[in-house]
Amino acid sequence: MNTFDTLTINPPILYFGTPVVLITTRNEDGSANITPMSSAWSLADRVVIGLSGGGQGLTNLLRERECVLNLAAESMHAAVERIAPTSGRHPLPTWKHEAGYRHEADKFALAGLHACPSIKVTAPRIAECPLQLESRMTHYVDRPLDDWHDTAGGFAIIELEVLHVHAHADVVVPGTQHIDPSSYAPLFYLFRHYVGRGETLGKTFKAQV
Repeated sequence: MNTFDTLTINPPILYFGTPVVLITTRNEDGSANITPMSSAWSLADRVVIGLSGGGQGLTNLLRERECVLNLAAESMHAAVERIAPTSGRHPLPTWKHEAGYRHEADKFALAGLHACPSIKVTAPRIAECPLQLESRMTHYVDRPLDDWHDTAGGFAIIELEVLHVHAHADVVVPGTQHIDPSSYAPLFYLFRHYVGRGETLGKTFKAQV
């Protein structure tokens, strides 16, 4: 029987490996905002996301009740990082200012990304992202500030219904509705480091392609 040395630790973050999602929402003046985030999971046609409080993206989402979840490709890490320390909120919440964020009104221009229209939601899609999910909010849970998250303005847990999935043609298996895992290369956020997909290790018995 194998034994492993383990430590009981209290890490300050628990980003143990989730995809980077660029959430696009519409500002009150009709312009677009991009919110980078990496707390998301999906089941059937639902995606659950977590957002810290006090940001423009959350304000927009609660007002409009819709957004686009744009899944970044691993080749987009530099563009994502250009907008990571920015916020569409003006003035900035105190905790964001103290954490080193700055206001940026046009995140598309800053990141070098391009907007394209959606079908059912008002927020634009990000053309460079290989997957773009038009979504509508169905549930919202507010989580207030606590001792473990003492540097942020609390956070929200939001359930979204996916209305339309847009995919780059080169990541779709020809003649099917399936994403090709050998072509799709998402960007992941692993303990505050950007990583790519890495080597393919195999597939589950449920895999259809």
